Amino acid sequence: MAIRSANNAGITPSGNLPQLQGWIQLLSTHLVVALVALVAVGGATRVMEAGLACPDWPLCYGTLLPGRQMNIQVFLEWFHRLDAFLVGLALLVLLALSLVGRRSLPAWLPWAASLALLLVAVQGGLGALTVLQLLAAPTVTAHLLTALLLVLLLAAIAEALRGSTPTPQPPMPVWWIPLVGASALLLLGQCALGGSMATRWATSLCLEGGESCRWLLLHRLGAWPTVVAMVLPACASMALPKGHRRLGRLALGPALLVPIQVLLGVLTLRLQLGQPPVTVAHQVVAAVLVALVGAIVGRTLVCLFPARAVPVPPSLEMAHG
Repeated sequence: MAIRSANNAGITPSGNLPQLQGWIQLLSTHLVVALVALVAVGGATRVMEAGLACPDWPLCYGTLLPGRQMNIQVFLEWFHRLDAFLVGLALLVLLALSLVGRRSLPAWLPWAASLALLLVAVQGGLGALTVLQLLAAPTVTAHLLTALLLVLLLAAIAEALRGSTPTPQPPMPVWWIPLVGASALLLLGQCALGGSMATRWATSLCLEGGESCRWLLLHRLGAWPTVVAMVLPACASMALPKGHRRLGRLALGPALLVPIQVLLGVLTLRLQLGQPPVTVAHQVVAAVLVALVGAIVGRTLVCLFPARAVPVPPSLEMAHG
């Protein structure tokens, strides 16, 4: 009798999500890792002044693999492009899978996958412009910000798929939604300020000659509200209903990571960009923070809009006893 009721609700007897949904969740999780790696390689490319190591685009010295010209700078720029290309292919697969299984998958998934593919196309275009415009600061900053938007979106997709079940969720407090939205916007805004400062080499120019100091000041001032925005959800999550414990664990991540980010920022400033690993680590931790906030956004959205029931083949139905 209980099994018949579950089948009428469109839930499998085991309660498991479709296998395809598990594959897509795994793919989106791997994409988050690949995008964080892409940000890391991009940061290393900038710090090593390798942004124009390949003078043409999309090839490098007119070939797919510039063996004769290969050095550390050329390798960084070439590998950065390769990683971006592989991410684009993986997003095509993500969209294809979401379209093939759209009847049994969450209705939002094809739209989210389409948005991710659009963003990676914009990212590729901005990557070409960074070379053609000889590393113009606004273009490089937009290139970084688009990558971080992709990190946030893919992390939200992965977490939403993980929590996507037809079972009812406890009511979400009204105050939690603007809190999460404000945290995401403040973090992205601080990353944009950091990107603008970095692409203009404002730290070196300010400390050495007193130029471009406004970018350094803006980034430092923006750090304080961003720290609050990372810590506040962890504190506020204690007031969430018991059914949202996963959100509390996710919110703890940014609160624990943001002190490390602040320390790396201070070290980067003190070292005047003299230690590339520290500078790159500062950018990587920012990308991981964006991924964690994206996961919080994804879990919040799936709690607000539960997944539709998954249809079960008639052969699994059982008659009344």
